Amino acid sequence: MKIGVIGGGQLGRMLALAGTPLGMKFVFLDPAQDACAAALGEHIHADYHDHEHLRQLADQVDMVTFEFESVPADTVAFLSQFVPVYPCAESLRIARDRLLEKNLFRSLDIPVAPFAAIDSQVELEQAVVSIGLPAVLKTRTLGYDGKGQKVLREASDVSDAYAELGSVPCILEDFVEFSGEVSLIAARGRDGACNFYPLVHNTHRDGVLRLSIASAQHPLQKLAEQYTAGVLEHLDYVGVLAFEFFEVDGGLTANEIAPRVHNSGHWTIEAAECSQFENHLRAITGLPLGSTEKLGESAMVNFIGSVPDIAGLAAIDDCHVHAYGKAFKEGRKVGHATVRSTSAQAVQRQLGEIRALMAADK
Repeated sequence: MKIGVIGGGQLGRMLALAGTPLGMKFVFLDPAQDACAAALGEHIHADYHDHEHLRQLADQVDMVTFEFESVPADTVAFLSQFVPVYPCAESLRIARDRLLEKNLFRSLDIPVAPFAAIDSQVELEQAVVSIGLPAVLKTRTLGYDGKGQKVLREASDVSDAYAELGSVPCILEDFVEFSGEVSLIAARGRDGACNFYPLVHNTHRDGVLRLSIASAQHPLQKLAEQYTAGVLEHLDYVGVLAFEFFEVDGGLTANEIAPRVHNSGHWTIEAAECSQFENHLRAITGLPLGSTEKLGESAMVNFIGSVPDIAGLAAIDDCHVHAYGKAFKEGRKVGHATVRSTSAQAVQRQLGEIRALMAADK
């Protein structure tokens, strides 16, 4: 079976690494000349709006998926005229627009922070009066890893904030005072079957994920599964989806969904029975979903800007290194490592060794 992937970054690369043992082949469409997934399949170098090359992709493959939500929903809708595409264009349309996303959560009775649509500086100032400060102003689309957003803490932050984000449609959200950030990775097959991975505790800095630790019997696991199942069923979703939550007052407040394999699920490659990447491919091709049981204790560390000494990482017991083959650049995700052990204490020791190598790399 040949799979087309819109996007050729590290997520596409890891999809191909998971699918190759299953006999799958991959074609990536990405405008970047140096797309890091290209080494794992054919690379169609074209813009996401290039209908000629999109049609070329459709003619070459059995089905199409995408690796990130910055892909235009219109691209997925166009391709779906010629070849099955999972997840569907409607799922992508909602997930890439923060206002549509929040309205979906509200319609499904999933708790969300107070929010308002913002289409001008005047509307922003009016919304601040009703929502209050601190608050977060975000672009409705194309914001990720801390991009396209600004925290408004005092009145002076509000002035010209709409222009600072490009004078594009935005959303203002109340600033959530949370005790933790967690995400749930779920897979839903074409037959409607759903499997859920354990909730993951996430640590962000400057809006970028730095550390994910898979939990053991999290008390909010079932609630997270209930909320996520509601979204999956409403969208008739097929594939892997990540749902990010804030832990607030013993419950969960929705942050956002990602209609794809997700950074906080990278630990599943070595530390779950079946990785999120294999389960995504199983889901979209109609294969039975794999087990989401975790294998002992684990943690995943992102490498931002550069990858520490590979030899040093390899010397750490049960440390699994993934270098993405991307040019090193400040603020860019260029790799990650997952550590495993039978105890949480041992995982913390392994993390300490990785942190020491990262500090030496600066």
